[in-house]
Amino acid sequence: MDAAIPPNRVARAVGPRVTLAELVEQLGPRTITAIGSMGGAAHVVGTEFFDIADEVPDATGTLLLAPSTASLSTARLAAVASGAAERGAAGLAVKCSAERLPALAAIAEATGLPLLRVADRISWRLLDAQLTRLLGEAEAPLAGPQDRGAEPLFALANELAEFFGGSVAIEDLSRNILAYSSVPGQLIDALRTHGILARQVPASPYNDDQYRTVLRSEGAVKYPRLGEEEPRVAVAIRAGALPLGSIWAIDASGEGRVTPEQDERMRRASELAGAHLLDDLRVHATNQRPREDRLRTLLTGIDLTGTEFAELGIPEERGAALLGFEVPGAGPTAIAQLRSTAIRHLVLHRPDAVAIAHRGRVYALFTAGSVDEAVRMAEPLLPLIDRLVGEGTTVAVAGPVHRSGEVAGARELADRLLSAAARGSVPEMPRIVTAAGVRPSLVVERVAELFAAAGELRDPAIDALRATEPTRPIADTLLTWLECFGNVAQAAERLGVHQNTVRHRLARASEAHGVRLETADERLAVWLQLRATAR
Repeated sequence: MDAAIPPNRVARAVGPRVTLAELVEQLGPRTITAIGSMGGAAHVVGTEFFDIADEVPDATGTLLLAPSTASLSTARLAAVASGAAERGAAGLAVKCSAERLPALAAIAEATGLPLLRVADRISWRLLDAQLTRLLGEAEAPLAGPQDRGAEPLFALANELAEFFGGSVAIEDLSRNILAYSSVPGQLIDALRTHGILARQVPASPYNDDQYRTVLRSEGAVKYPRLGEEEPRVAVAIRAGALPLGSIWAIDASGEGRVTPEQDERMRRASELAGAHLLDDLRVHATNQRPREDRLRTLLTGIDLTGTEFAELGIPEERGAALLGFEVPGAGPTAIAQLRSTAIRHLVLHRPDAVAIAHRGRVYALFTAGSVDEAVRMAEPLLPLIDRLVGEGTTVAVAGPVHRSGEVAGARELADRLLSAAARGSVPEMPRIVTAAGVRPSLVVERVAELFAAAGELRDPAIDALRATEPTRPIADTLLTWLECFGNVAQAAERLGVHQNTVRHRLARASEAHGVRLETADERLAVWLQLRATAR
């Protein structure tokens, strides 16, 4: 599966042409509206995401989706529209405020390029999925024309069951069974029977790997008999790059592999099921909420299915980075504004990005193969956040992670990085914090946790020095002397005492209190305990 939508990609060509006016009419005014006149009946043969930082590609018949035009001046946007018109684009889709509509209408009139306004509540990812569906609807259906009635998914499951000879289930991303077949004589096993009764896929040791594979595959996938489970053919349901669910058919044909006809049947069933699920998504969840729920699950690490990366469109091979944002003293309104600002910036470059507010902080997850790549994504965000939310925001970068179960650990690391930044444990602490930048501080924190949890590692003599006021200067002198690598003169200067005072306190630590300092390991253990308890 093409897991992420890059800023630029080759336009998807389709068979029958659809006019731009037809697309706008079918999507409806709650999704997209024309700015000014639509001009002639331009035909659309594909879509393409367009980044304003790049030159306009050859765009003949292509509807350009431009997430990054909101900050452009009117003159710059006019130049972009003019270039797109010269390259044969069918139209340019943008998001804009109501105040800019007259200026954009004038640009459309001057360049002859239709401009479309995308509703703010519609994510670019969802719009891409809707367009993909509409541009592909003219292809041949799974079977001949027929009245599917009020429950098209059940009728679709029955058609597939008649072809495969076994029970068919259509599922959403949460593995709820949305529809199932009821063809007389169909092959069915106990697992499918239990799932139909509960309307939920039963737990199985094979589930996570199987679903991950299916959601990342372009065509149908065949699974052989596993224990009491009959052979199954499965295919992902998606619209564009947006995963929506899956179809599972018990295969009674006896074929060892997926045949070309089986693959074709499953692909067409996926397209039809995707159309119905996408309509439901558009009506009931037209924003990023389902994706935000996935991220919230990943951050907590509870009830993971193992397919979250595939559902979010993040390739496991490349990995994902997690950004944690914190604004000192921010209230709920500022946190919401911070999340909105972060996601608006990130999706311009990573359409798979998703962000949520969680426990007073904002977390964003997106495709990135290295910490440096994630830092480059975060750097342009800081001036925007300073201007729109407030100064003092710190960003923690954790990752990359390659599995769903690793995201909760990345969130814990991001929290530790933000805490280290808040304490100012590193001189001239940067505003974008990475593990490499504060590693010594992280080591000391973990050592402190280790000493607190394992009493046998603590030297009682060191604890005794810290416990009382008269002996506390001895502990402070020990710590300073060790930090000065045994240099008495330097330690005395830092403490503001005479060198003989330092020597006297070291002698008392050894002779009167039993602190051992003869070997390097002993000095290391003493320093770690003193450093950990000095926090």
